[in-house]
Amino acid sequence: MNYIIKVFLTTIIVSNLHAQEADFAFTNVNVISMENDQIIPNQTVLISAGKILSIGNSQDISTIASGRIVDGTGKFLMPGIAEMHAHIPGNQNGTELVEETLFLYLSNGITLIRGMLGQPYHLELKKEVLNGEVMGPRIYTSGPSINGNSVRSIAEAESRVKAQKEAGYDFLKMHPGLTLENFNAVVKTADEVGIPFAGHVSIDVGIRRAIEAKYASIDHVDGYLEGLVSGKDPNSNGFFGLEFTDFADEKQISGLVQATKENNIWIVPTQVLMEQWVGPKPAEELSILPEMKYMNKRTVAAWINTKNGVLNDPNYNAEKGEKFNEIRRNIMHALHEAGVGFLLGSDAPQVFNVPGFSIQREMQSMSKAGFSNYDIIKSGTVNPALYFGDEGKYGMVKAGFSADLILVDQNPLDDIENMEKQSGVMVRGKWLSAEFIQNKLEDIAKKYDN
Repeated sequence: MNYIIKVFLTTIIVSNLHAQEADFAFTNVNVISMENDQIIPNQTVLISAGKILSIGNSQDISTIASGRIVDGTGKFLMPGIAEMHAHIPGNQNGTELVEETLFLYLSNGITLIRGMLGQPYHLELKKEVLNGEVMGPRIYTSGPSINGNSVRSIAEAESRVKAQKEAGYDFLKMHPGLTLENFNAVVKTADEVGIPFAGHVSIDVGIRRAIEAKYASIDHVDGYLEGLVSGKDPNSNGFFGLEFTDFADEKQISGLVQATKENNIWIVPTQVLMEQWVGPKPAEELSILPEMKYMNKRTVAAWINTKNGVLNDPNYNAEKGEKFNEIRRNIMHALHEAGVGFLLGSDAPQVFNVPGFSIQREMQSMSKAGFSNYDIIKSGTVNPALYFGDEGKYGMVKAGFSADLILVDQNPLDDIENMEKQSGVMVRGKWLSAEFIQNKLEDIAKKYDN
């Protein structure tokens, strides 16, 4: 009896798959659904109205009534990824740079960004992107910076937090310089009105109080290295704790890890930023990375000056730079091993971090820190949906989910660098072929080739 029911239901499912009309279909493709680390071979994925309509074995879905078909034979279909520490330009000089930046993110399969320095225009842009008026990744945005200059009193803390909540920002962006008293006022008000906060850890606050306050995410692993040091003036920590490198007691990592886990705090490491900014690689070498052709030459020149400012500092040496990043990787690894949630983010555009391309380098940096390829991809797919409370909307290849997808030429679970080998990107059902992407990138490169 059970066998008969099973055959009957299977017949209904296959018949329904045959009958469905789709706007788009990927056929004969290997699916990385991200429900687990298994690959489902020889699948057809039907897309309709910006969502995944259905998924089934290609032998069972022999015809599609309408829409474009892309043969995925030998390729891998996976969810689009997130850049969880992104920056979006303003529209002070028009929208050309904004749209260009959003495309650079899309060009590398980034279908969601978390803007980490918001302004009123970004609230409008967020709606325009979702409505299809502007081509770009799904946007979540902070409000304007909460820092020591913007919040100089308890009253200012309360008013700014309430104003950003009322304006409709998704979260508060914490920057350095807050006194402990003003930080506490920000946290108290944020908790009262129900808006999360994320970002940097001010020196006067310290990592332990930041963890206790339940940041939604701590970005850059900020404050953790300083939390391993005792008996030093906190204000002498240098760039993200660089000057404390030789004094860090790594035996204290476990305590910080436990507290982070207990308080359900997410981590956005932006490790590639630290390796490029503080690592010993010469600025001139970084300035000729292939993706630099998509940036204004003045911007790249400024990045060179910033990097040389670090390398030419009399207190800097290559050994310190390498050790600094090694400690950071040890902290990241310990947090990950304990089950702390990670979110993929590189901080772009920032020193030698070109939007879209820097997330590829960030994934490789996470691999260097001991993360599995599956967990790296999870930090940019499943985890952002969990973080935003959007489970069931995106982050997996499943029926009913948003059609935010990447078609990858080779298996990224075997080698994370395969994430760079893409045949195209789909954003909410709109297909951007590799040819289309390359043509747009060439146009951007020509713009800055002078």
